[in-house]
Amino acid sequence: MAITISDTEPRVQYTATAGQTSFSVPFEFFTNADIKVFNGTTQLTYNASPSTASQYSVSGAGVSGGGSITLGGSGATLNDVITIYRDLAIARSTDFPTSGAFQINSLNDELDKIIAMCQQLERDLKFSPKAAATTSNTFNITFPNLSANKVLSVNSAGTGLEFAQDITDIITIAGIANDVTTVSGIAANVTAVANDATDIGTVATNIASVNTVATNIADVITVANDLNEAISEVETVADDLNEAVSEIDTVANNITDVNTVGNATNIANITLVAGQISPTNNISTVAGANANITAIANDLGGSNTIGTVASDLSGSNNIGTIATDLTGSNTIGTVATDLSGSNNIGTVASNIASVNSFANIYRIGSTNPVSSLDEGDLFYNSTDNRLKFYDGSAWTNIEATDTSNLATNGFAIAMAIAL
Repeated sequence: MAITISDTEPRVQYTATAGQTSFSVPFEFFTNADIKVFNGTTQLTYNASPSTASQYSVSGAGVSGGGSITLGGSGATLNDVITIYRDLAIARSTDFPTSGAFQINSLNDELDKIIAMCQQLERDLKFSPKAAATTSNTFNITFPNLSANKVLSVNSAGTGLEFAQDITDIITIAGIANDVTTVSGIAANVTAVANDATDIGTVATNIASVNTVATNIADVITVANDLNEAISEVETVADDLNEAVSEIDTVANNITDVNTVGNATNIANITLVAGQISPTNNISTVAGANANITAIANDLGGSNTIGTVASDLSGSNNIGTIATDLTGSNTIGTVATDLSGSNNIGTVASNIASVNSFANIYRIGSTNPVSSLDEGDLFYNSTDNRLKFYDGSAWTNIEATDTSNLATNGFAIAMAIAL
């Protein structure tokens, strides 16, 4: 059985189509048993009449150019990987006699098988690790004894192999591969952190304070913005606290009084007082007459309280009006002097009804009044410089011929009403 052994690798692999049964064998083989067939990693079984896809038949044994195998049953499934290779036993199956005719056919068979064996060895070497033909130091490498859960690596001298690294460590690193990649990408930042290790330790020691700052970061930003202002309130406060006599310390020491002022009721009164500072500055006027105010306060004993006076000053009879009337020489001091003896505020208060009555009867203005009119009311019109009286229906001028009677009777009547 002389055949030609072609220079073809004795191994072929196919990715099957759905239902494929026939697969070519492009290399020579001598017997059906020389062929091994795998589907994936599962070896299939030879059968001259295969009945299932796990069995195959062979054709082309001892023929130059190879042959084929055929799967049984419904054949391969889509994308099955079918591997076929030659597995010839490395052995000599014939022997030549020492005498007699020379057996040319047997010699050819042996030479063919030797070539086939060499091809198998060449194929197997391709599946084995080996040094490159251009290597400069990978010679005579010997594998060390196997060691459980260790990884083969080159020793530190670079002269041989060893099992040194524990597989557990490698698995651990593999499990955090993404983290390792992330750290590698920020290597410069890692170095910067390492250089600041002392500062980081300080922060860690004071982490409670750091957390407090983080919680109040909005306030911290507000302070930072203030410090960038031309006139910083924070710096102003700090400068005050460094003074020998600090206004802030003074306020803190008198916080009870500050809280009292801040009371809702008291703050309303303060606002009322502030309203009397501008524009007439009535409070300053009153402050200048402090002694007279004390005298008035003494005269307001009994039922003549400040509340009573305040009620009497409602409407148009307000403090502003009184302050305006006290211009020139008509100061509070003058009034207080005039109210000495029996002409005091107590006396006026006792006759307040008459005082109010006179205020309703006699008025001064630039235009004649049109409301609160009673027969007998007096009015001085500052526009036409006339003194008038109301006769029940209209204002009537008091002529010069009536001045004598007015002087003797009108004034006396007016004073009597007032008192």
